[in-house]
Amino acid sequence: MAMTPFPFGAKGARRARRASLCLALLLAAATLGACGDKAKEKKPGQALASVNGEEVTVLQLNEELQRANVAAGKQDAAGKQLLQVLIDRQLLQEAAARENLDRDPKVMQAIDRARALIIAQAYLQKRIGNIARPTPGEVEDYFNKHPEFFANRKQFSMNELVIGANDLTPEVRAAADSAKSLEEVAVWLDAHKIKYGRTQVTRSTADVPPQLSQKLLGMPKGQLFVVKEGPRAMFISVAEVKDAPVSLQVASPQIEQFLTKRKNQELAAGELKRLRGGATIEYLNKSMMPDQTSGPLPASANAPGAAASDNPAPAAGPALAPASAPAPAAATTPGNAGTADKAALDRGVAGLK
Repeated sequence: MAMTPFPFGAKGARRARRASLCLALLLAAATLGACGDKAKEKKPGQALASVNGEEVTVLQLNEELQRANVAAGKQDAAGKQLLQVLIDRQLLQEAAARENLDRDPKVMQAIDRARALIIAQAYLQKRIGNIARPTPGEVEDYFNKHPEFFANRKQFSMNELVIGANDLTPEVRAAADSAKSLEEVAVWLDAHKIKYGRTQVTRSTADVPPQLSQKLLGMPKGQLFVVKEGPRAMFISVAEVKDAPVSLQVASPQIEQFLTKRKNQELAAGELKRLRGGATIEYLNKSMMPDQTSGPLPASANAPGAAASDNPAPAAGPALAPASAPAPAAATTPGNAGTADKAALDRGVAGLK
């Protein structure tokens, strides 16, 4: 007896065909529904470009414009440039993914760190919010209490010779001690074929630690002193000291910015103290426990000073030493101190930053 293709006869076959048709219709409806949802997500005008099928959106561009702090009148031109940046970034990201760099342990660790920082910053921003701007009275009070930064501000013009730290030998120090001018040091260095660079720098009492300011103000004109910073050593002499006062009107914006930053730091420190007080922190490696006397790391709340400086306040820097002072272990010597960039030389000046 021949077997029928459906186990339940003709009626069963009809029911199976109807079931298959219903299933096909349901799948088609689901597919259309999904397409409709995607169409809703892809709002007109939201996608600015497509990079290998991956969209670059208006939201991404707006985020870049906001981070770049572009003025309203320049957003059209800047937007075109930043869109190219986003396209390049997408291309690089895709190329990195093809080489599985997004799974590299170091890359993943960096991503985790960035994510943690962003979330922590968002939490602090939510908790702290937008604090009130300092009042004119608070700004004036800070101005009056720090005349060394403002009303009595002094400006130092200095000349320096920059050599590699490895070249700062006892013999070189002895030559500097016996020299009567920076030019005599240069002649000695030339005679001994030691490479050096020349530069001139200007600093103020708002740029240097108070103890260093007092030393500079008490030095005779042209007196030499030596400073080491990383791979460089500098022979420096003060060429001129002159008054450079800053008025309250000029200083006010910077003082206001500093006071706002300091208040933010105080609030953040208070919130961290509260969170630590309610947390259970156990050091599994006892050698990593903080010293009882050291306390938490200090926040870098730099005081404002000269209006032209972004970081005018006293901050720790390389120690000031007479030419005969012993030198600590040196770093690698630069290939040619004479070609060192100006920014690097400025950073290396005499603990003046």
